[in-house]
Amino acid sequence: MNLFSRLTLLTLWLLCAPFSSMAHAQTQDTTTAPPYDALAEILENEQSRQKLIDELRSMAEQQAPSTKAAASDAAEPAEPTLPSQLAETTSQIAGGLGDQLNNLIEVTTNLLDGNVAGDNGRFDTAAFMSASINLGLVILATLVLFWLLRRLAGPLFRRLAHWSRHGEGKTPVLRLVVCVALASAVDVLAVALAYVGGNLVAAFMVGEIGELTTQASLFLNAFMVIELLKAGLRMLFSSRYEGLRLLPVDSSEAEYWNRWLALLIGLVGYGVMVLEPLININISPTLGQSVNTLIMFGAFFYAVAVILKNRLRLRHAIRARAEKSTIAAGQFSLILLSRTWHLIALTYFLVVLVLTLLSPAEALPFVLFATLKTLGIVVLGILLSSLLSQTIGRRITLSAELRRKLPLLEARINSYVPNALRFLRLLIVIAAILLVLNAWQALDLAAWYASESGGKLMGKLIGVAIILSVAAALWVAFASMIEHKLNPETGGGEPSARVQTLLLLFRSALAVTLVTMTAMIALAEIGINIGPLIAGAGVLGLAIGFGAQKLVQDIITGIFIQIENAMNTGDVVTVGGITGTAEKLSIRSVGIRDLSGTYHIIPFSSVDTVSNYMREFAFHVGEYRVAYRENIDDAITQLQNAFDELAASEDNKHEVLAPLEVAGVIALADSSVNIRVRIKTTPGMQWAVGRAYNRLVKLYFDSAGIEIPFPHSTVYFGVGKEGEAPSANLRVMQQDFDIDGRPGGHARSGEQVMAEKAKPAVSDDAPNDNH
Repeated sequence: MNLFSRLTLLTLWLLCAPFSSMAHAQTQDTTTAPPYDALAEILENEQSRQKLIDELRSMAEQQAPSTKAAASDAAEPAEPTLPSQLAETTSQIAGGLGDQLNNLIEVTTNLLDGNVAGDNGRFDTAAFMSASINLGLVILATLVLFWLLRRLAGPLFRRLAHWSRHGEGKTPVLRLVVCVALASAVDVLAVALAYVGGNLVAAFMVGEIGELTTQASLFLNAFMVIELLKAGLRMLFSSRYEGLRLLPVDSSEAEYWNRWLALLIGLVGYGVMVLEPLININISPTLGQSVNTLIMFGAFFYAVAVILKNRLRLRHAIRARAEKSTIAAGQFSLILLSRTWHLIALTYFLVVLVLTLLSPAEALPFVLFATLKTLGIVVLGILLSSLLSQTIGRRITLSAELRRKLPLLEARINSYVPNALRFLRLLIVIAAILLVLNAWQALDLAAWYASESGGKLMGKLIGVAIILSVAAALWVAFASMIEHKLNPETGGGEPSARVQTLLLLFRSALAVTLVTMTAMIALAEIGINIGPLIAGAGVLGLAIGFGAQKLVQDIITGIFIQIENAMNTGDVVTVGGITGTAEKLSIRSVGIRDLSGTYHIIPFSSVDTVSNYMREFAFHVGEYRVAYRENIDDAITQLQNAFDELAASEDNKHEVLAPLEVAGVIALADSSVNIRVRIKTTPGMQWAVGRAYNRLVKLYFDSAGIEIPFPHSTVYFGVGKEGEAPSANLRVMQQDFDIDGRPGGHARSGEQVMAEKAKPAVSDDAPNDNH
């Protein structure tokens, strides 16, 4: 009984249950009537029967979706998991290789037994020999013609190589690409002419006139494909012409790899495209398939031997190339490649072997085109990287006029070039990896880009790149404008100190604003909601404002100092008890270089007073002392004469702004009369003018005999009871001076000289107990 029948009976039983319970209530002592009787009564009643039919139809409609879903689930098989797919693929590969080996063993056994026959059961030796001779003639004629054409093109190749290496007018990479393209065109033309010549020989000189045999057609087609591949190899590894070689390797390396790869291509190409079809046609398809297997195994083992032989040598060569790289990412990639290149090559040849053995008709063209695409992508990436290095990688030199107007622009642009070059090279590497994966169908770039996620991602990346480019351009433009204003040759004259300070502060504020806005816009373009970031920044700023009151005080005080123009860069100021030159002004601090060369950073929160010595004008205030016995008017006259000479000198006449101001006698000191004068100078030159004026005052006072007093002491020896003066205690200090201080006698101290003057009657020969 199926599920639907069981549900129908259950429904009928539920419908009959009320009637049976009523009968049971009425006749408790009697046995309950069987449900079949109740069902019969329901069916006899027209109304109850219709009600039962409606209930059954509603239950059927409710059951139908679940029944269909169960049926569809049973019909659709479960999606295989990745381990099961790998296991199935491995089993297929193992089975295919096993079949190939069995066929090879069977064919080898038949060959040893002499049991080899064609499709008709017999092998026509005479026809086979005639076809072989005709094919040999076609091969010989084609190869000779191709050799002659290559010889005729030799002078052209040499000229192109010479212009590529020693030409002028273009960058070396562009010359190399142009010359390689022209040489490749000539090479392809030679292959095409040799192919046409071989077809003419095969059609009109060998075999039947006007007809192309199958054997000749197979060879000529293979010749066209193989020689075109070799022409591509010559583009990469030109052994004879160094100027026509795309890859940066020396001649010996190029000759080695060109010979090895050409031999491998010729072995596989002629074997698969000529030898195997000929065996299939003339002998046996099974034998042809076995020969194909032997060719592929032979090529594989040959490739493995060459790779293992050159593993260490090529590792060292790539490592040496990595050491010359200036980019960290490129250096790391080359080092990684030097350690794993042989593994990559062995994996590649193993995959090619497996694919060609399992499905030669489909796998061989796919591998060929994927390999060509990979080589083209790699070579194009190398050429683009070299072109970038030779165009923007070298130092950019601006015109003399532009350097005069914007002296820092050239250095600024050249500072951006290395980072831009690294970024572009990274893009080239990423694009090359994606294109290589697409070539091997590991990634479908077209489908990914057509998808919604791919389109959005590319749009975001392009948007971010545009934002960064615009921000960099704005920074260069505004920084150049500020530099133009600061340049005295182009900005309208020498800028004032205030203008310099404000422009430098504006440049710093502009840098912070540009970085912040660029980061915010880039994050918004990527898709990150910057609303919480802005709110968080506000809260963080408020917290910093409460927690870092000194910082806020620094900034507020610095703003008012700049508004009031209290000081500018280059001013000599006294700030926070430090006097020196203001070398650097920011919004929160000032850098002071004092007279001893010490650099002080003073936050504005600790600044109560700013003393600026560089505002409008300055004064040299000098106080000059003369002896009491000198004439004051004569001293003032000499001070005026010294000022007149100062004001007339070439070094100082432009720095003196007003006549000498003589305040007169300002003090009658203990040993001198003090006279004050004041000289008005340009700001910042008061010290230099003062030093020059002091020098002239000394010279004029000396010439006029005016004494400038200096501190001295008078020694008094006292008087005895009888009125005589005691003798001085004389001591010989040195033998080089006489008693008056002239050379040649004895020198005495100042006390001894004073004693001698006090007692002139006492001679050196008088007896005295104190001597």
